[in-house]
Amino acid sequence: MRRSGWLHIPFWATYVFLYAPIVVLVVMSFNSGDSAYTYEGFSLEWYGELAGDERVMNGLVNTLIVATGSTVIATVLGTMLAVGLARHSRSKTLDALALMPAVLPDLVLAIGLLLFYGLIQLTLGLYSAVLAHALFSMAFVAAVVRTRLTGADTSLEEASRDLGAGPVTTFMKITLPQLTPGIVAGALLAFTLSLDEFVIAYFTIGNTEQTLPIVIYSMIRFGVTPKINALAAILLLVSFTAVIAGQRMTKIGERGPRAQD
Repeated sequence: MRRSGWLHIPFWATYVFLYAPIVVLVVMSFNSGDSAYTYEGFSLEWYGELAGDERVMNGLVNTLIVATGSTVIATVLGTMLAVGLARHSRSKTLDALALMPAVLPDLVLAIGLLLFYGLIQLTLGLYSAVLAHALFSMAFVAAVVRTRLTGADTSLEEASRDLGAGPVTTFMKITLPQLTPGIVAGALLAFTLSLDEFVIAYFTIGNTEQTLPIVIYSMIRFGVTPKINALAAILLLVSFTAVIAGQRMTKIGERGPRAQD
């Protein structure tokens, strides 16, 4: 059946609406002039200035520390949570509670974490931001790994137990290799979310340290410049790379069981 050509218009219009601001941001990051709104020519000047900005570099280091630390914690705990929910629990209530941090508004979660830290008298710093980011990232990791578990071959686990292998051996030798693509995809997603997260970091990192999104926020209060555009473009590149890599790992994991069949 022949498809109407005009039906493609809403499709492409949606993509233009989504990505036009990003394209403008990237193009303006190469602006040779000082204005963030008037393109005066191509230049890499602002990218060079970023490398010499100590505040930006400190924010980048802090962001990588928070993102890496929270990703490790979220990946380990999220994987354990997904396995526990899929293999040892059939409660829809527990499923909903496990995914709750992913759907809660960032502001609500940030305020709740700040109050909790105050209640236990935890001094704010990079470690408090790491724990906070791990909390909401863990829900996303659990969701990705849980999806992967639905396509895993449980007969191999049953055969392993029938042959005398214990739960730990079965998990390490059978379950974990099947989950690896999902775990990697979840870890990349967690890293990307932490890299770009502003609200939770702003509330839980304290006044002595700043992540890169907080640095950007403090800079735009005095006006948007091509330097900020360049910084945002770099973050976009890292985020897109991680998301695409995670998507590729998910597709590889989906093809794995089909190939075995």
